[in-house]
Amino acid sequence: MIEISKLTKRYGDLVAVDGIDLKVEKGEIFGLLGPNGAGKTTTVKILTGLLRPTSGVVRVAGFDVVTQQLEAKRRMGLVPDEPFVYPKLTGSEFLKFVGDLYGVSPETQRKRIPELLEMFELKDFGGELAESYSHGMRQKLVLSAALLHEPEVLLLDEPMVGLDPKGVRLVKEIFKTLSQRGCTLFMCTHILEIAERLCHRIGIMLHGRLHALGTLDDLRAKAEHDTTSGLEDVFLSLTGGSEYSALLKNL
Repeated sequence: MIEISKLTKRYGDLVAVDGIDLKVEKGEIFGLLGPNGAGKTTTVKILTGLLRPTSGVVRVAGFDVVTQQLEAKRRMGLVPDEPFVYPKLTGSEFLKFVGDLYGVSPETQRKRIPELLEMFELKDFGGELAESYSHGMRQKLVLSAALLHEPEVLLLDEPMVGLDPKGVRLVKEIFKTLSQRGCTLFMCTHILEIAERLCHRIGIMLHGRLHALGTLDDLRAKAEHDTTSGLEDVFLSLTGGSEYSALLKNL
């Protein structure tokens, strides 16, 4: 469902993404991890067509995101790292606007919008202006909008930010259900516990390159950790973060 071949993105002398090759299968939950500045968000923006690659080919659901951009976008949903909503629209109006953009029929909208508002505990706020929503409520509204047209591929950049524990639990269950139904999820997150529990495979980016790729067991083997190690320990070993323990002794 996602095919990335020799993807590179340069900003002058800065190489933000450096020759990535990756395939993500139908129904897979794939997690892209990495320190700040590793190139994760740039990769997601290229997948969505918000940025053009310097070189390489990216296909979503079989469509090239550069030469067949509209066909690719029809099949994907996006939850960006900042939940953008139009402040002067109500929650229901915002979802209707998104539904119209994706060509969702009025009949389907009349059914799906109330269902999504209720699912994300926004039913009582659907008539309120989005400017009155908290950060967590806006995140839930953006998640609702991404699911409205039932995408084949869901691109998620820090989808849990701003959610309370109940909201996080709900979203995790939704993601699992979507995966079981064949939706492909591509998620960037700094919350390693989420990635460890949800993702079938994990990629770790470092300096624009895909430094490690595979299941948690594959990453443990690369980091020379045993099967009791959690993703946090493995991630820090592979990205050099474990060196902090020595530095902390000087505090």
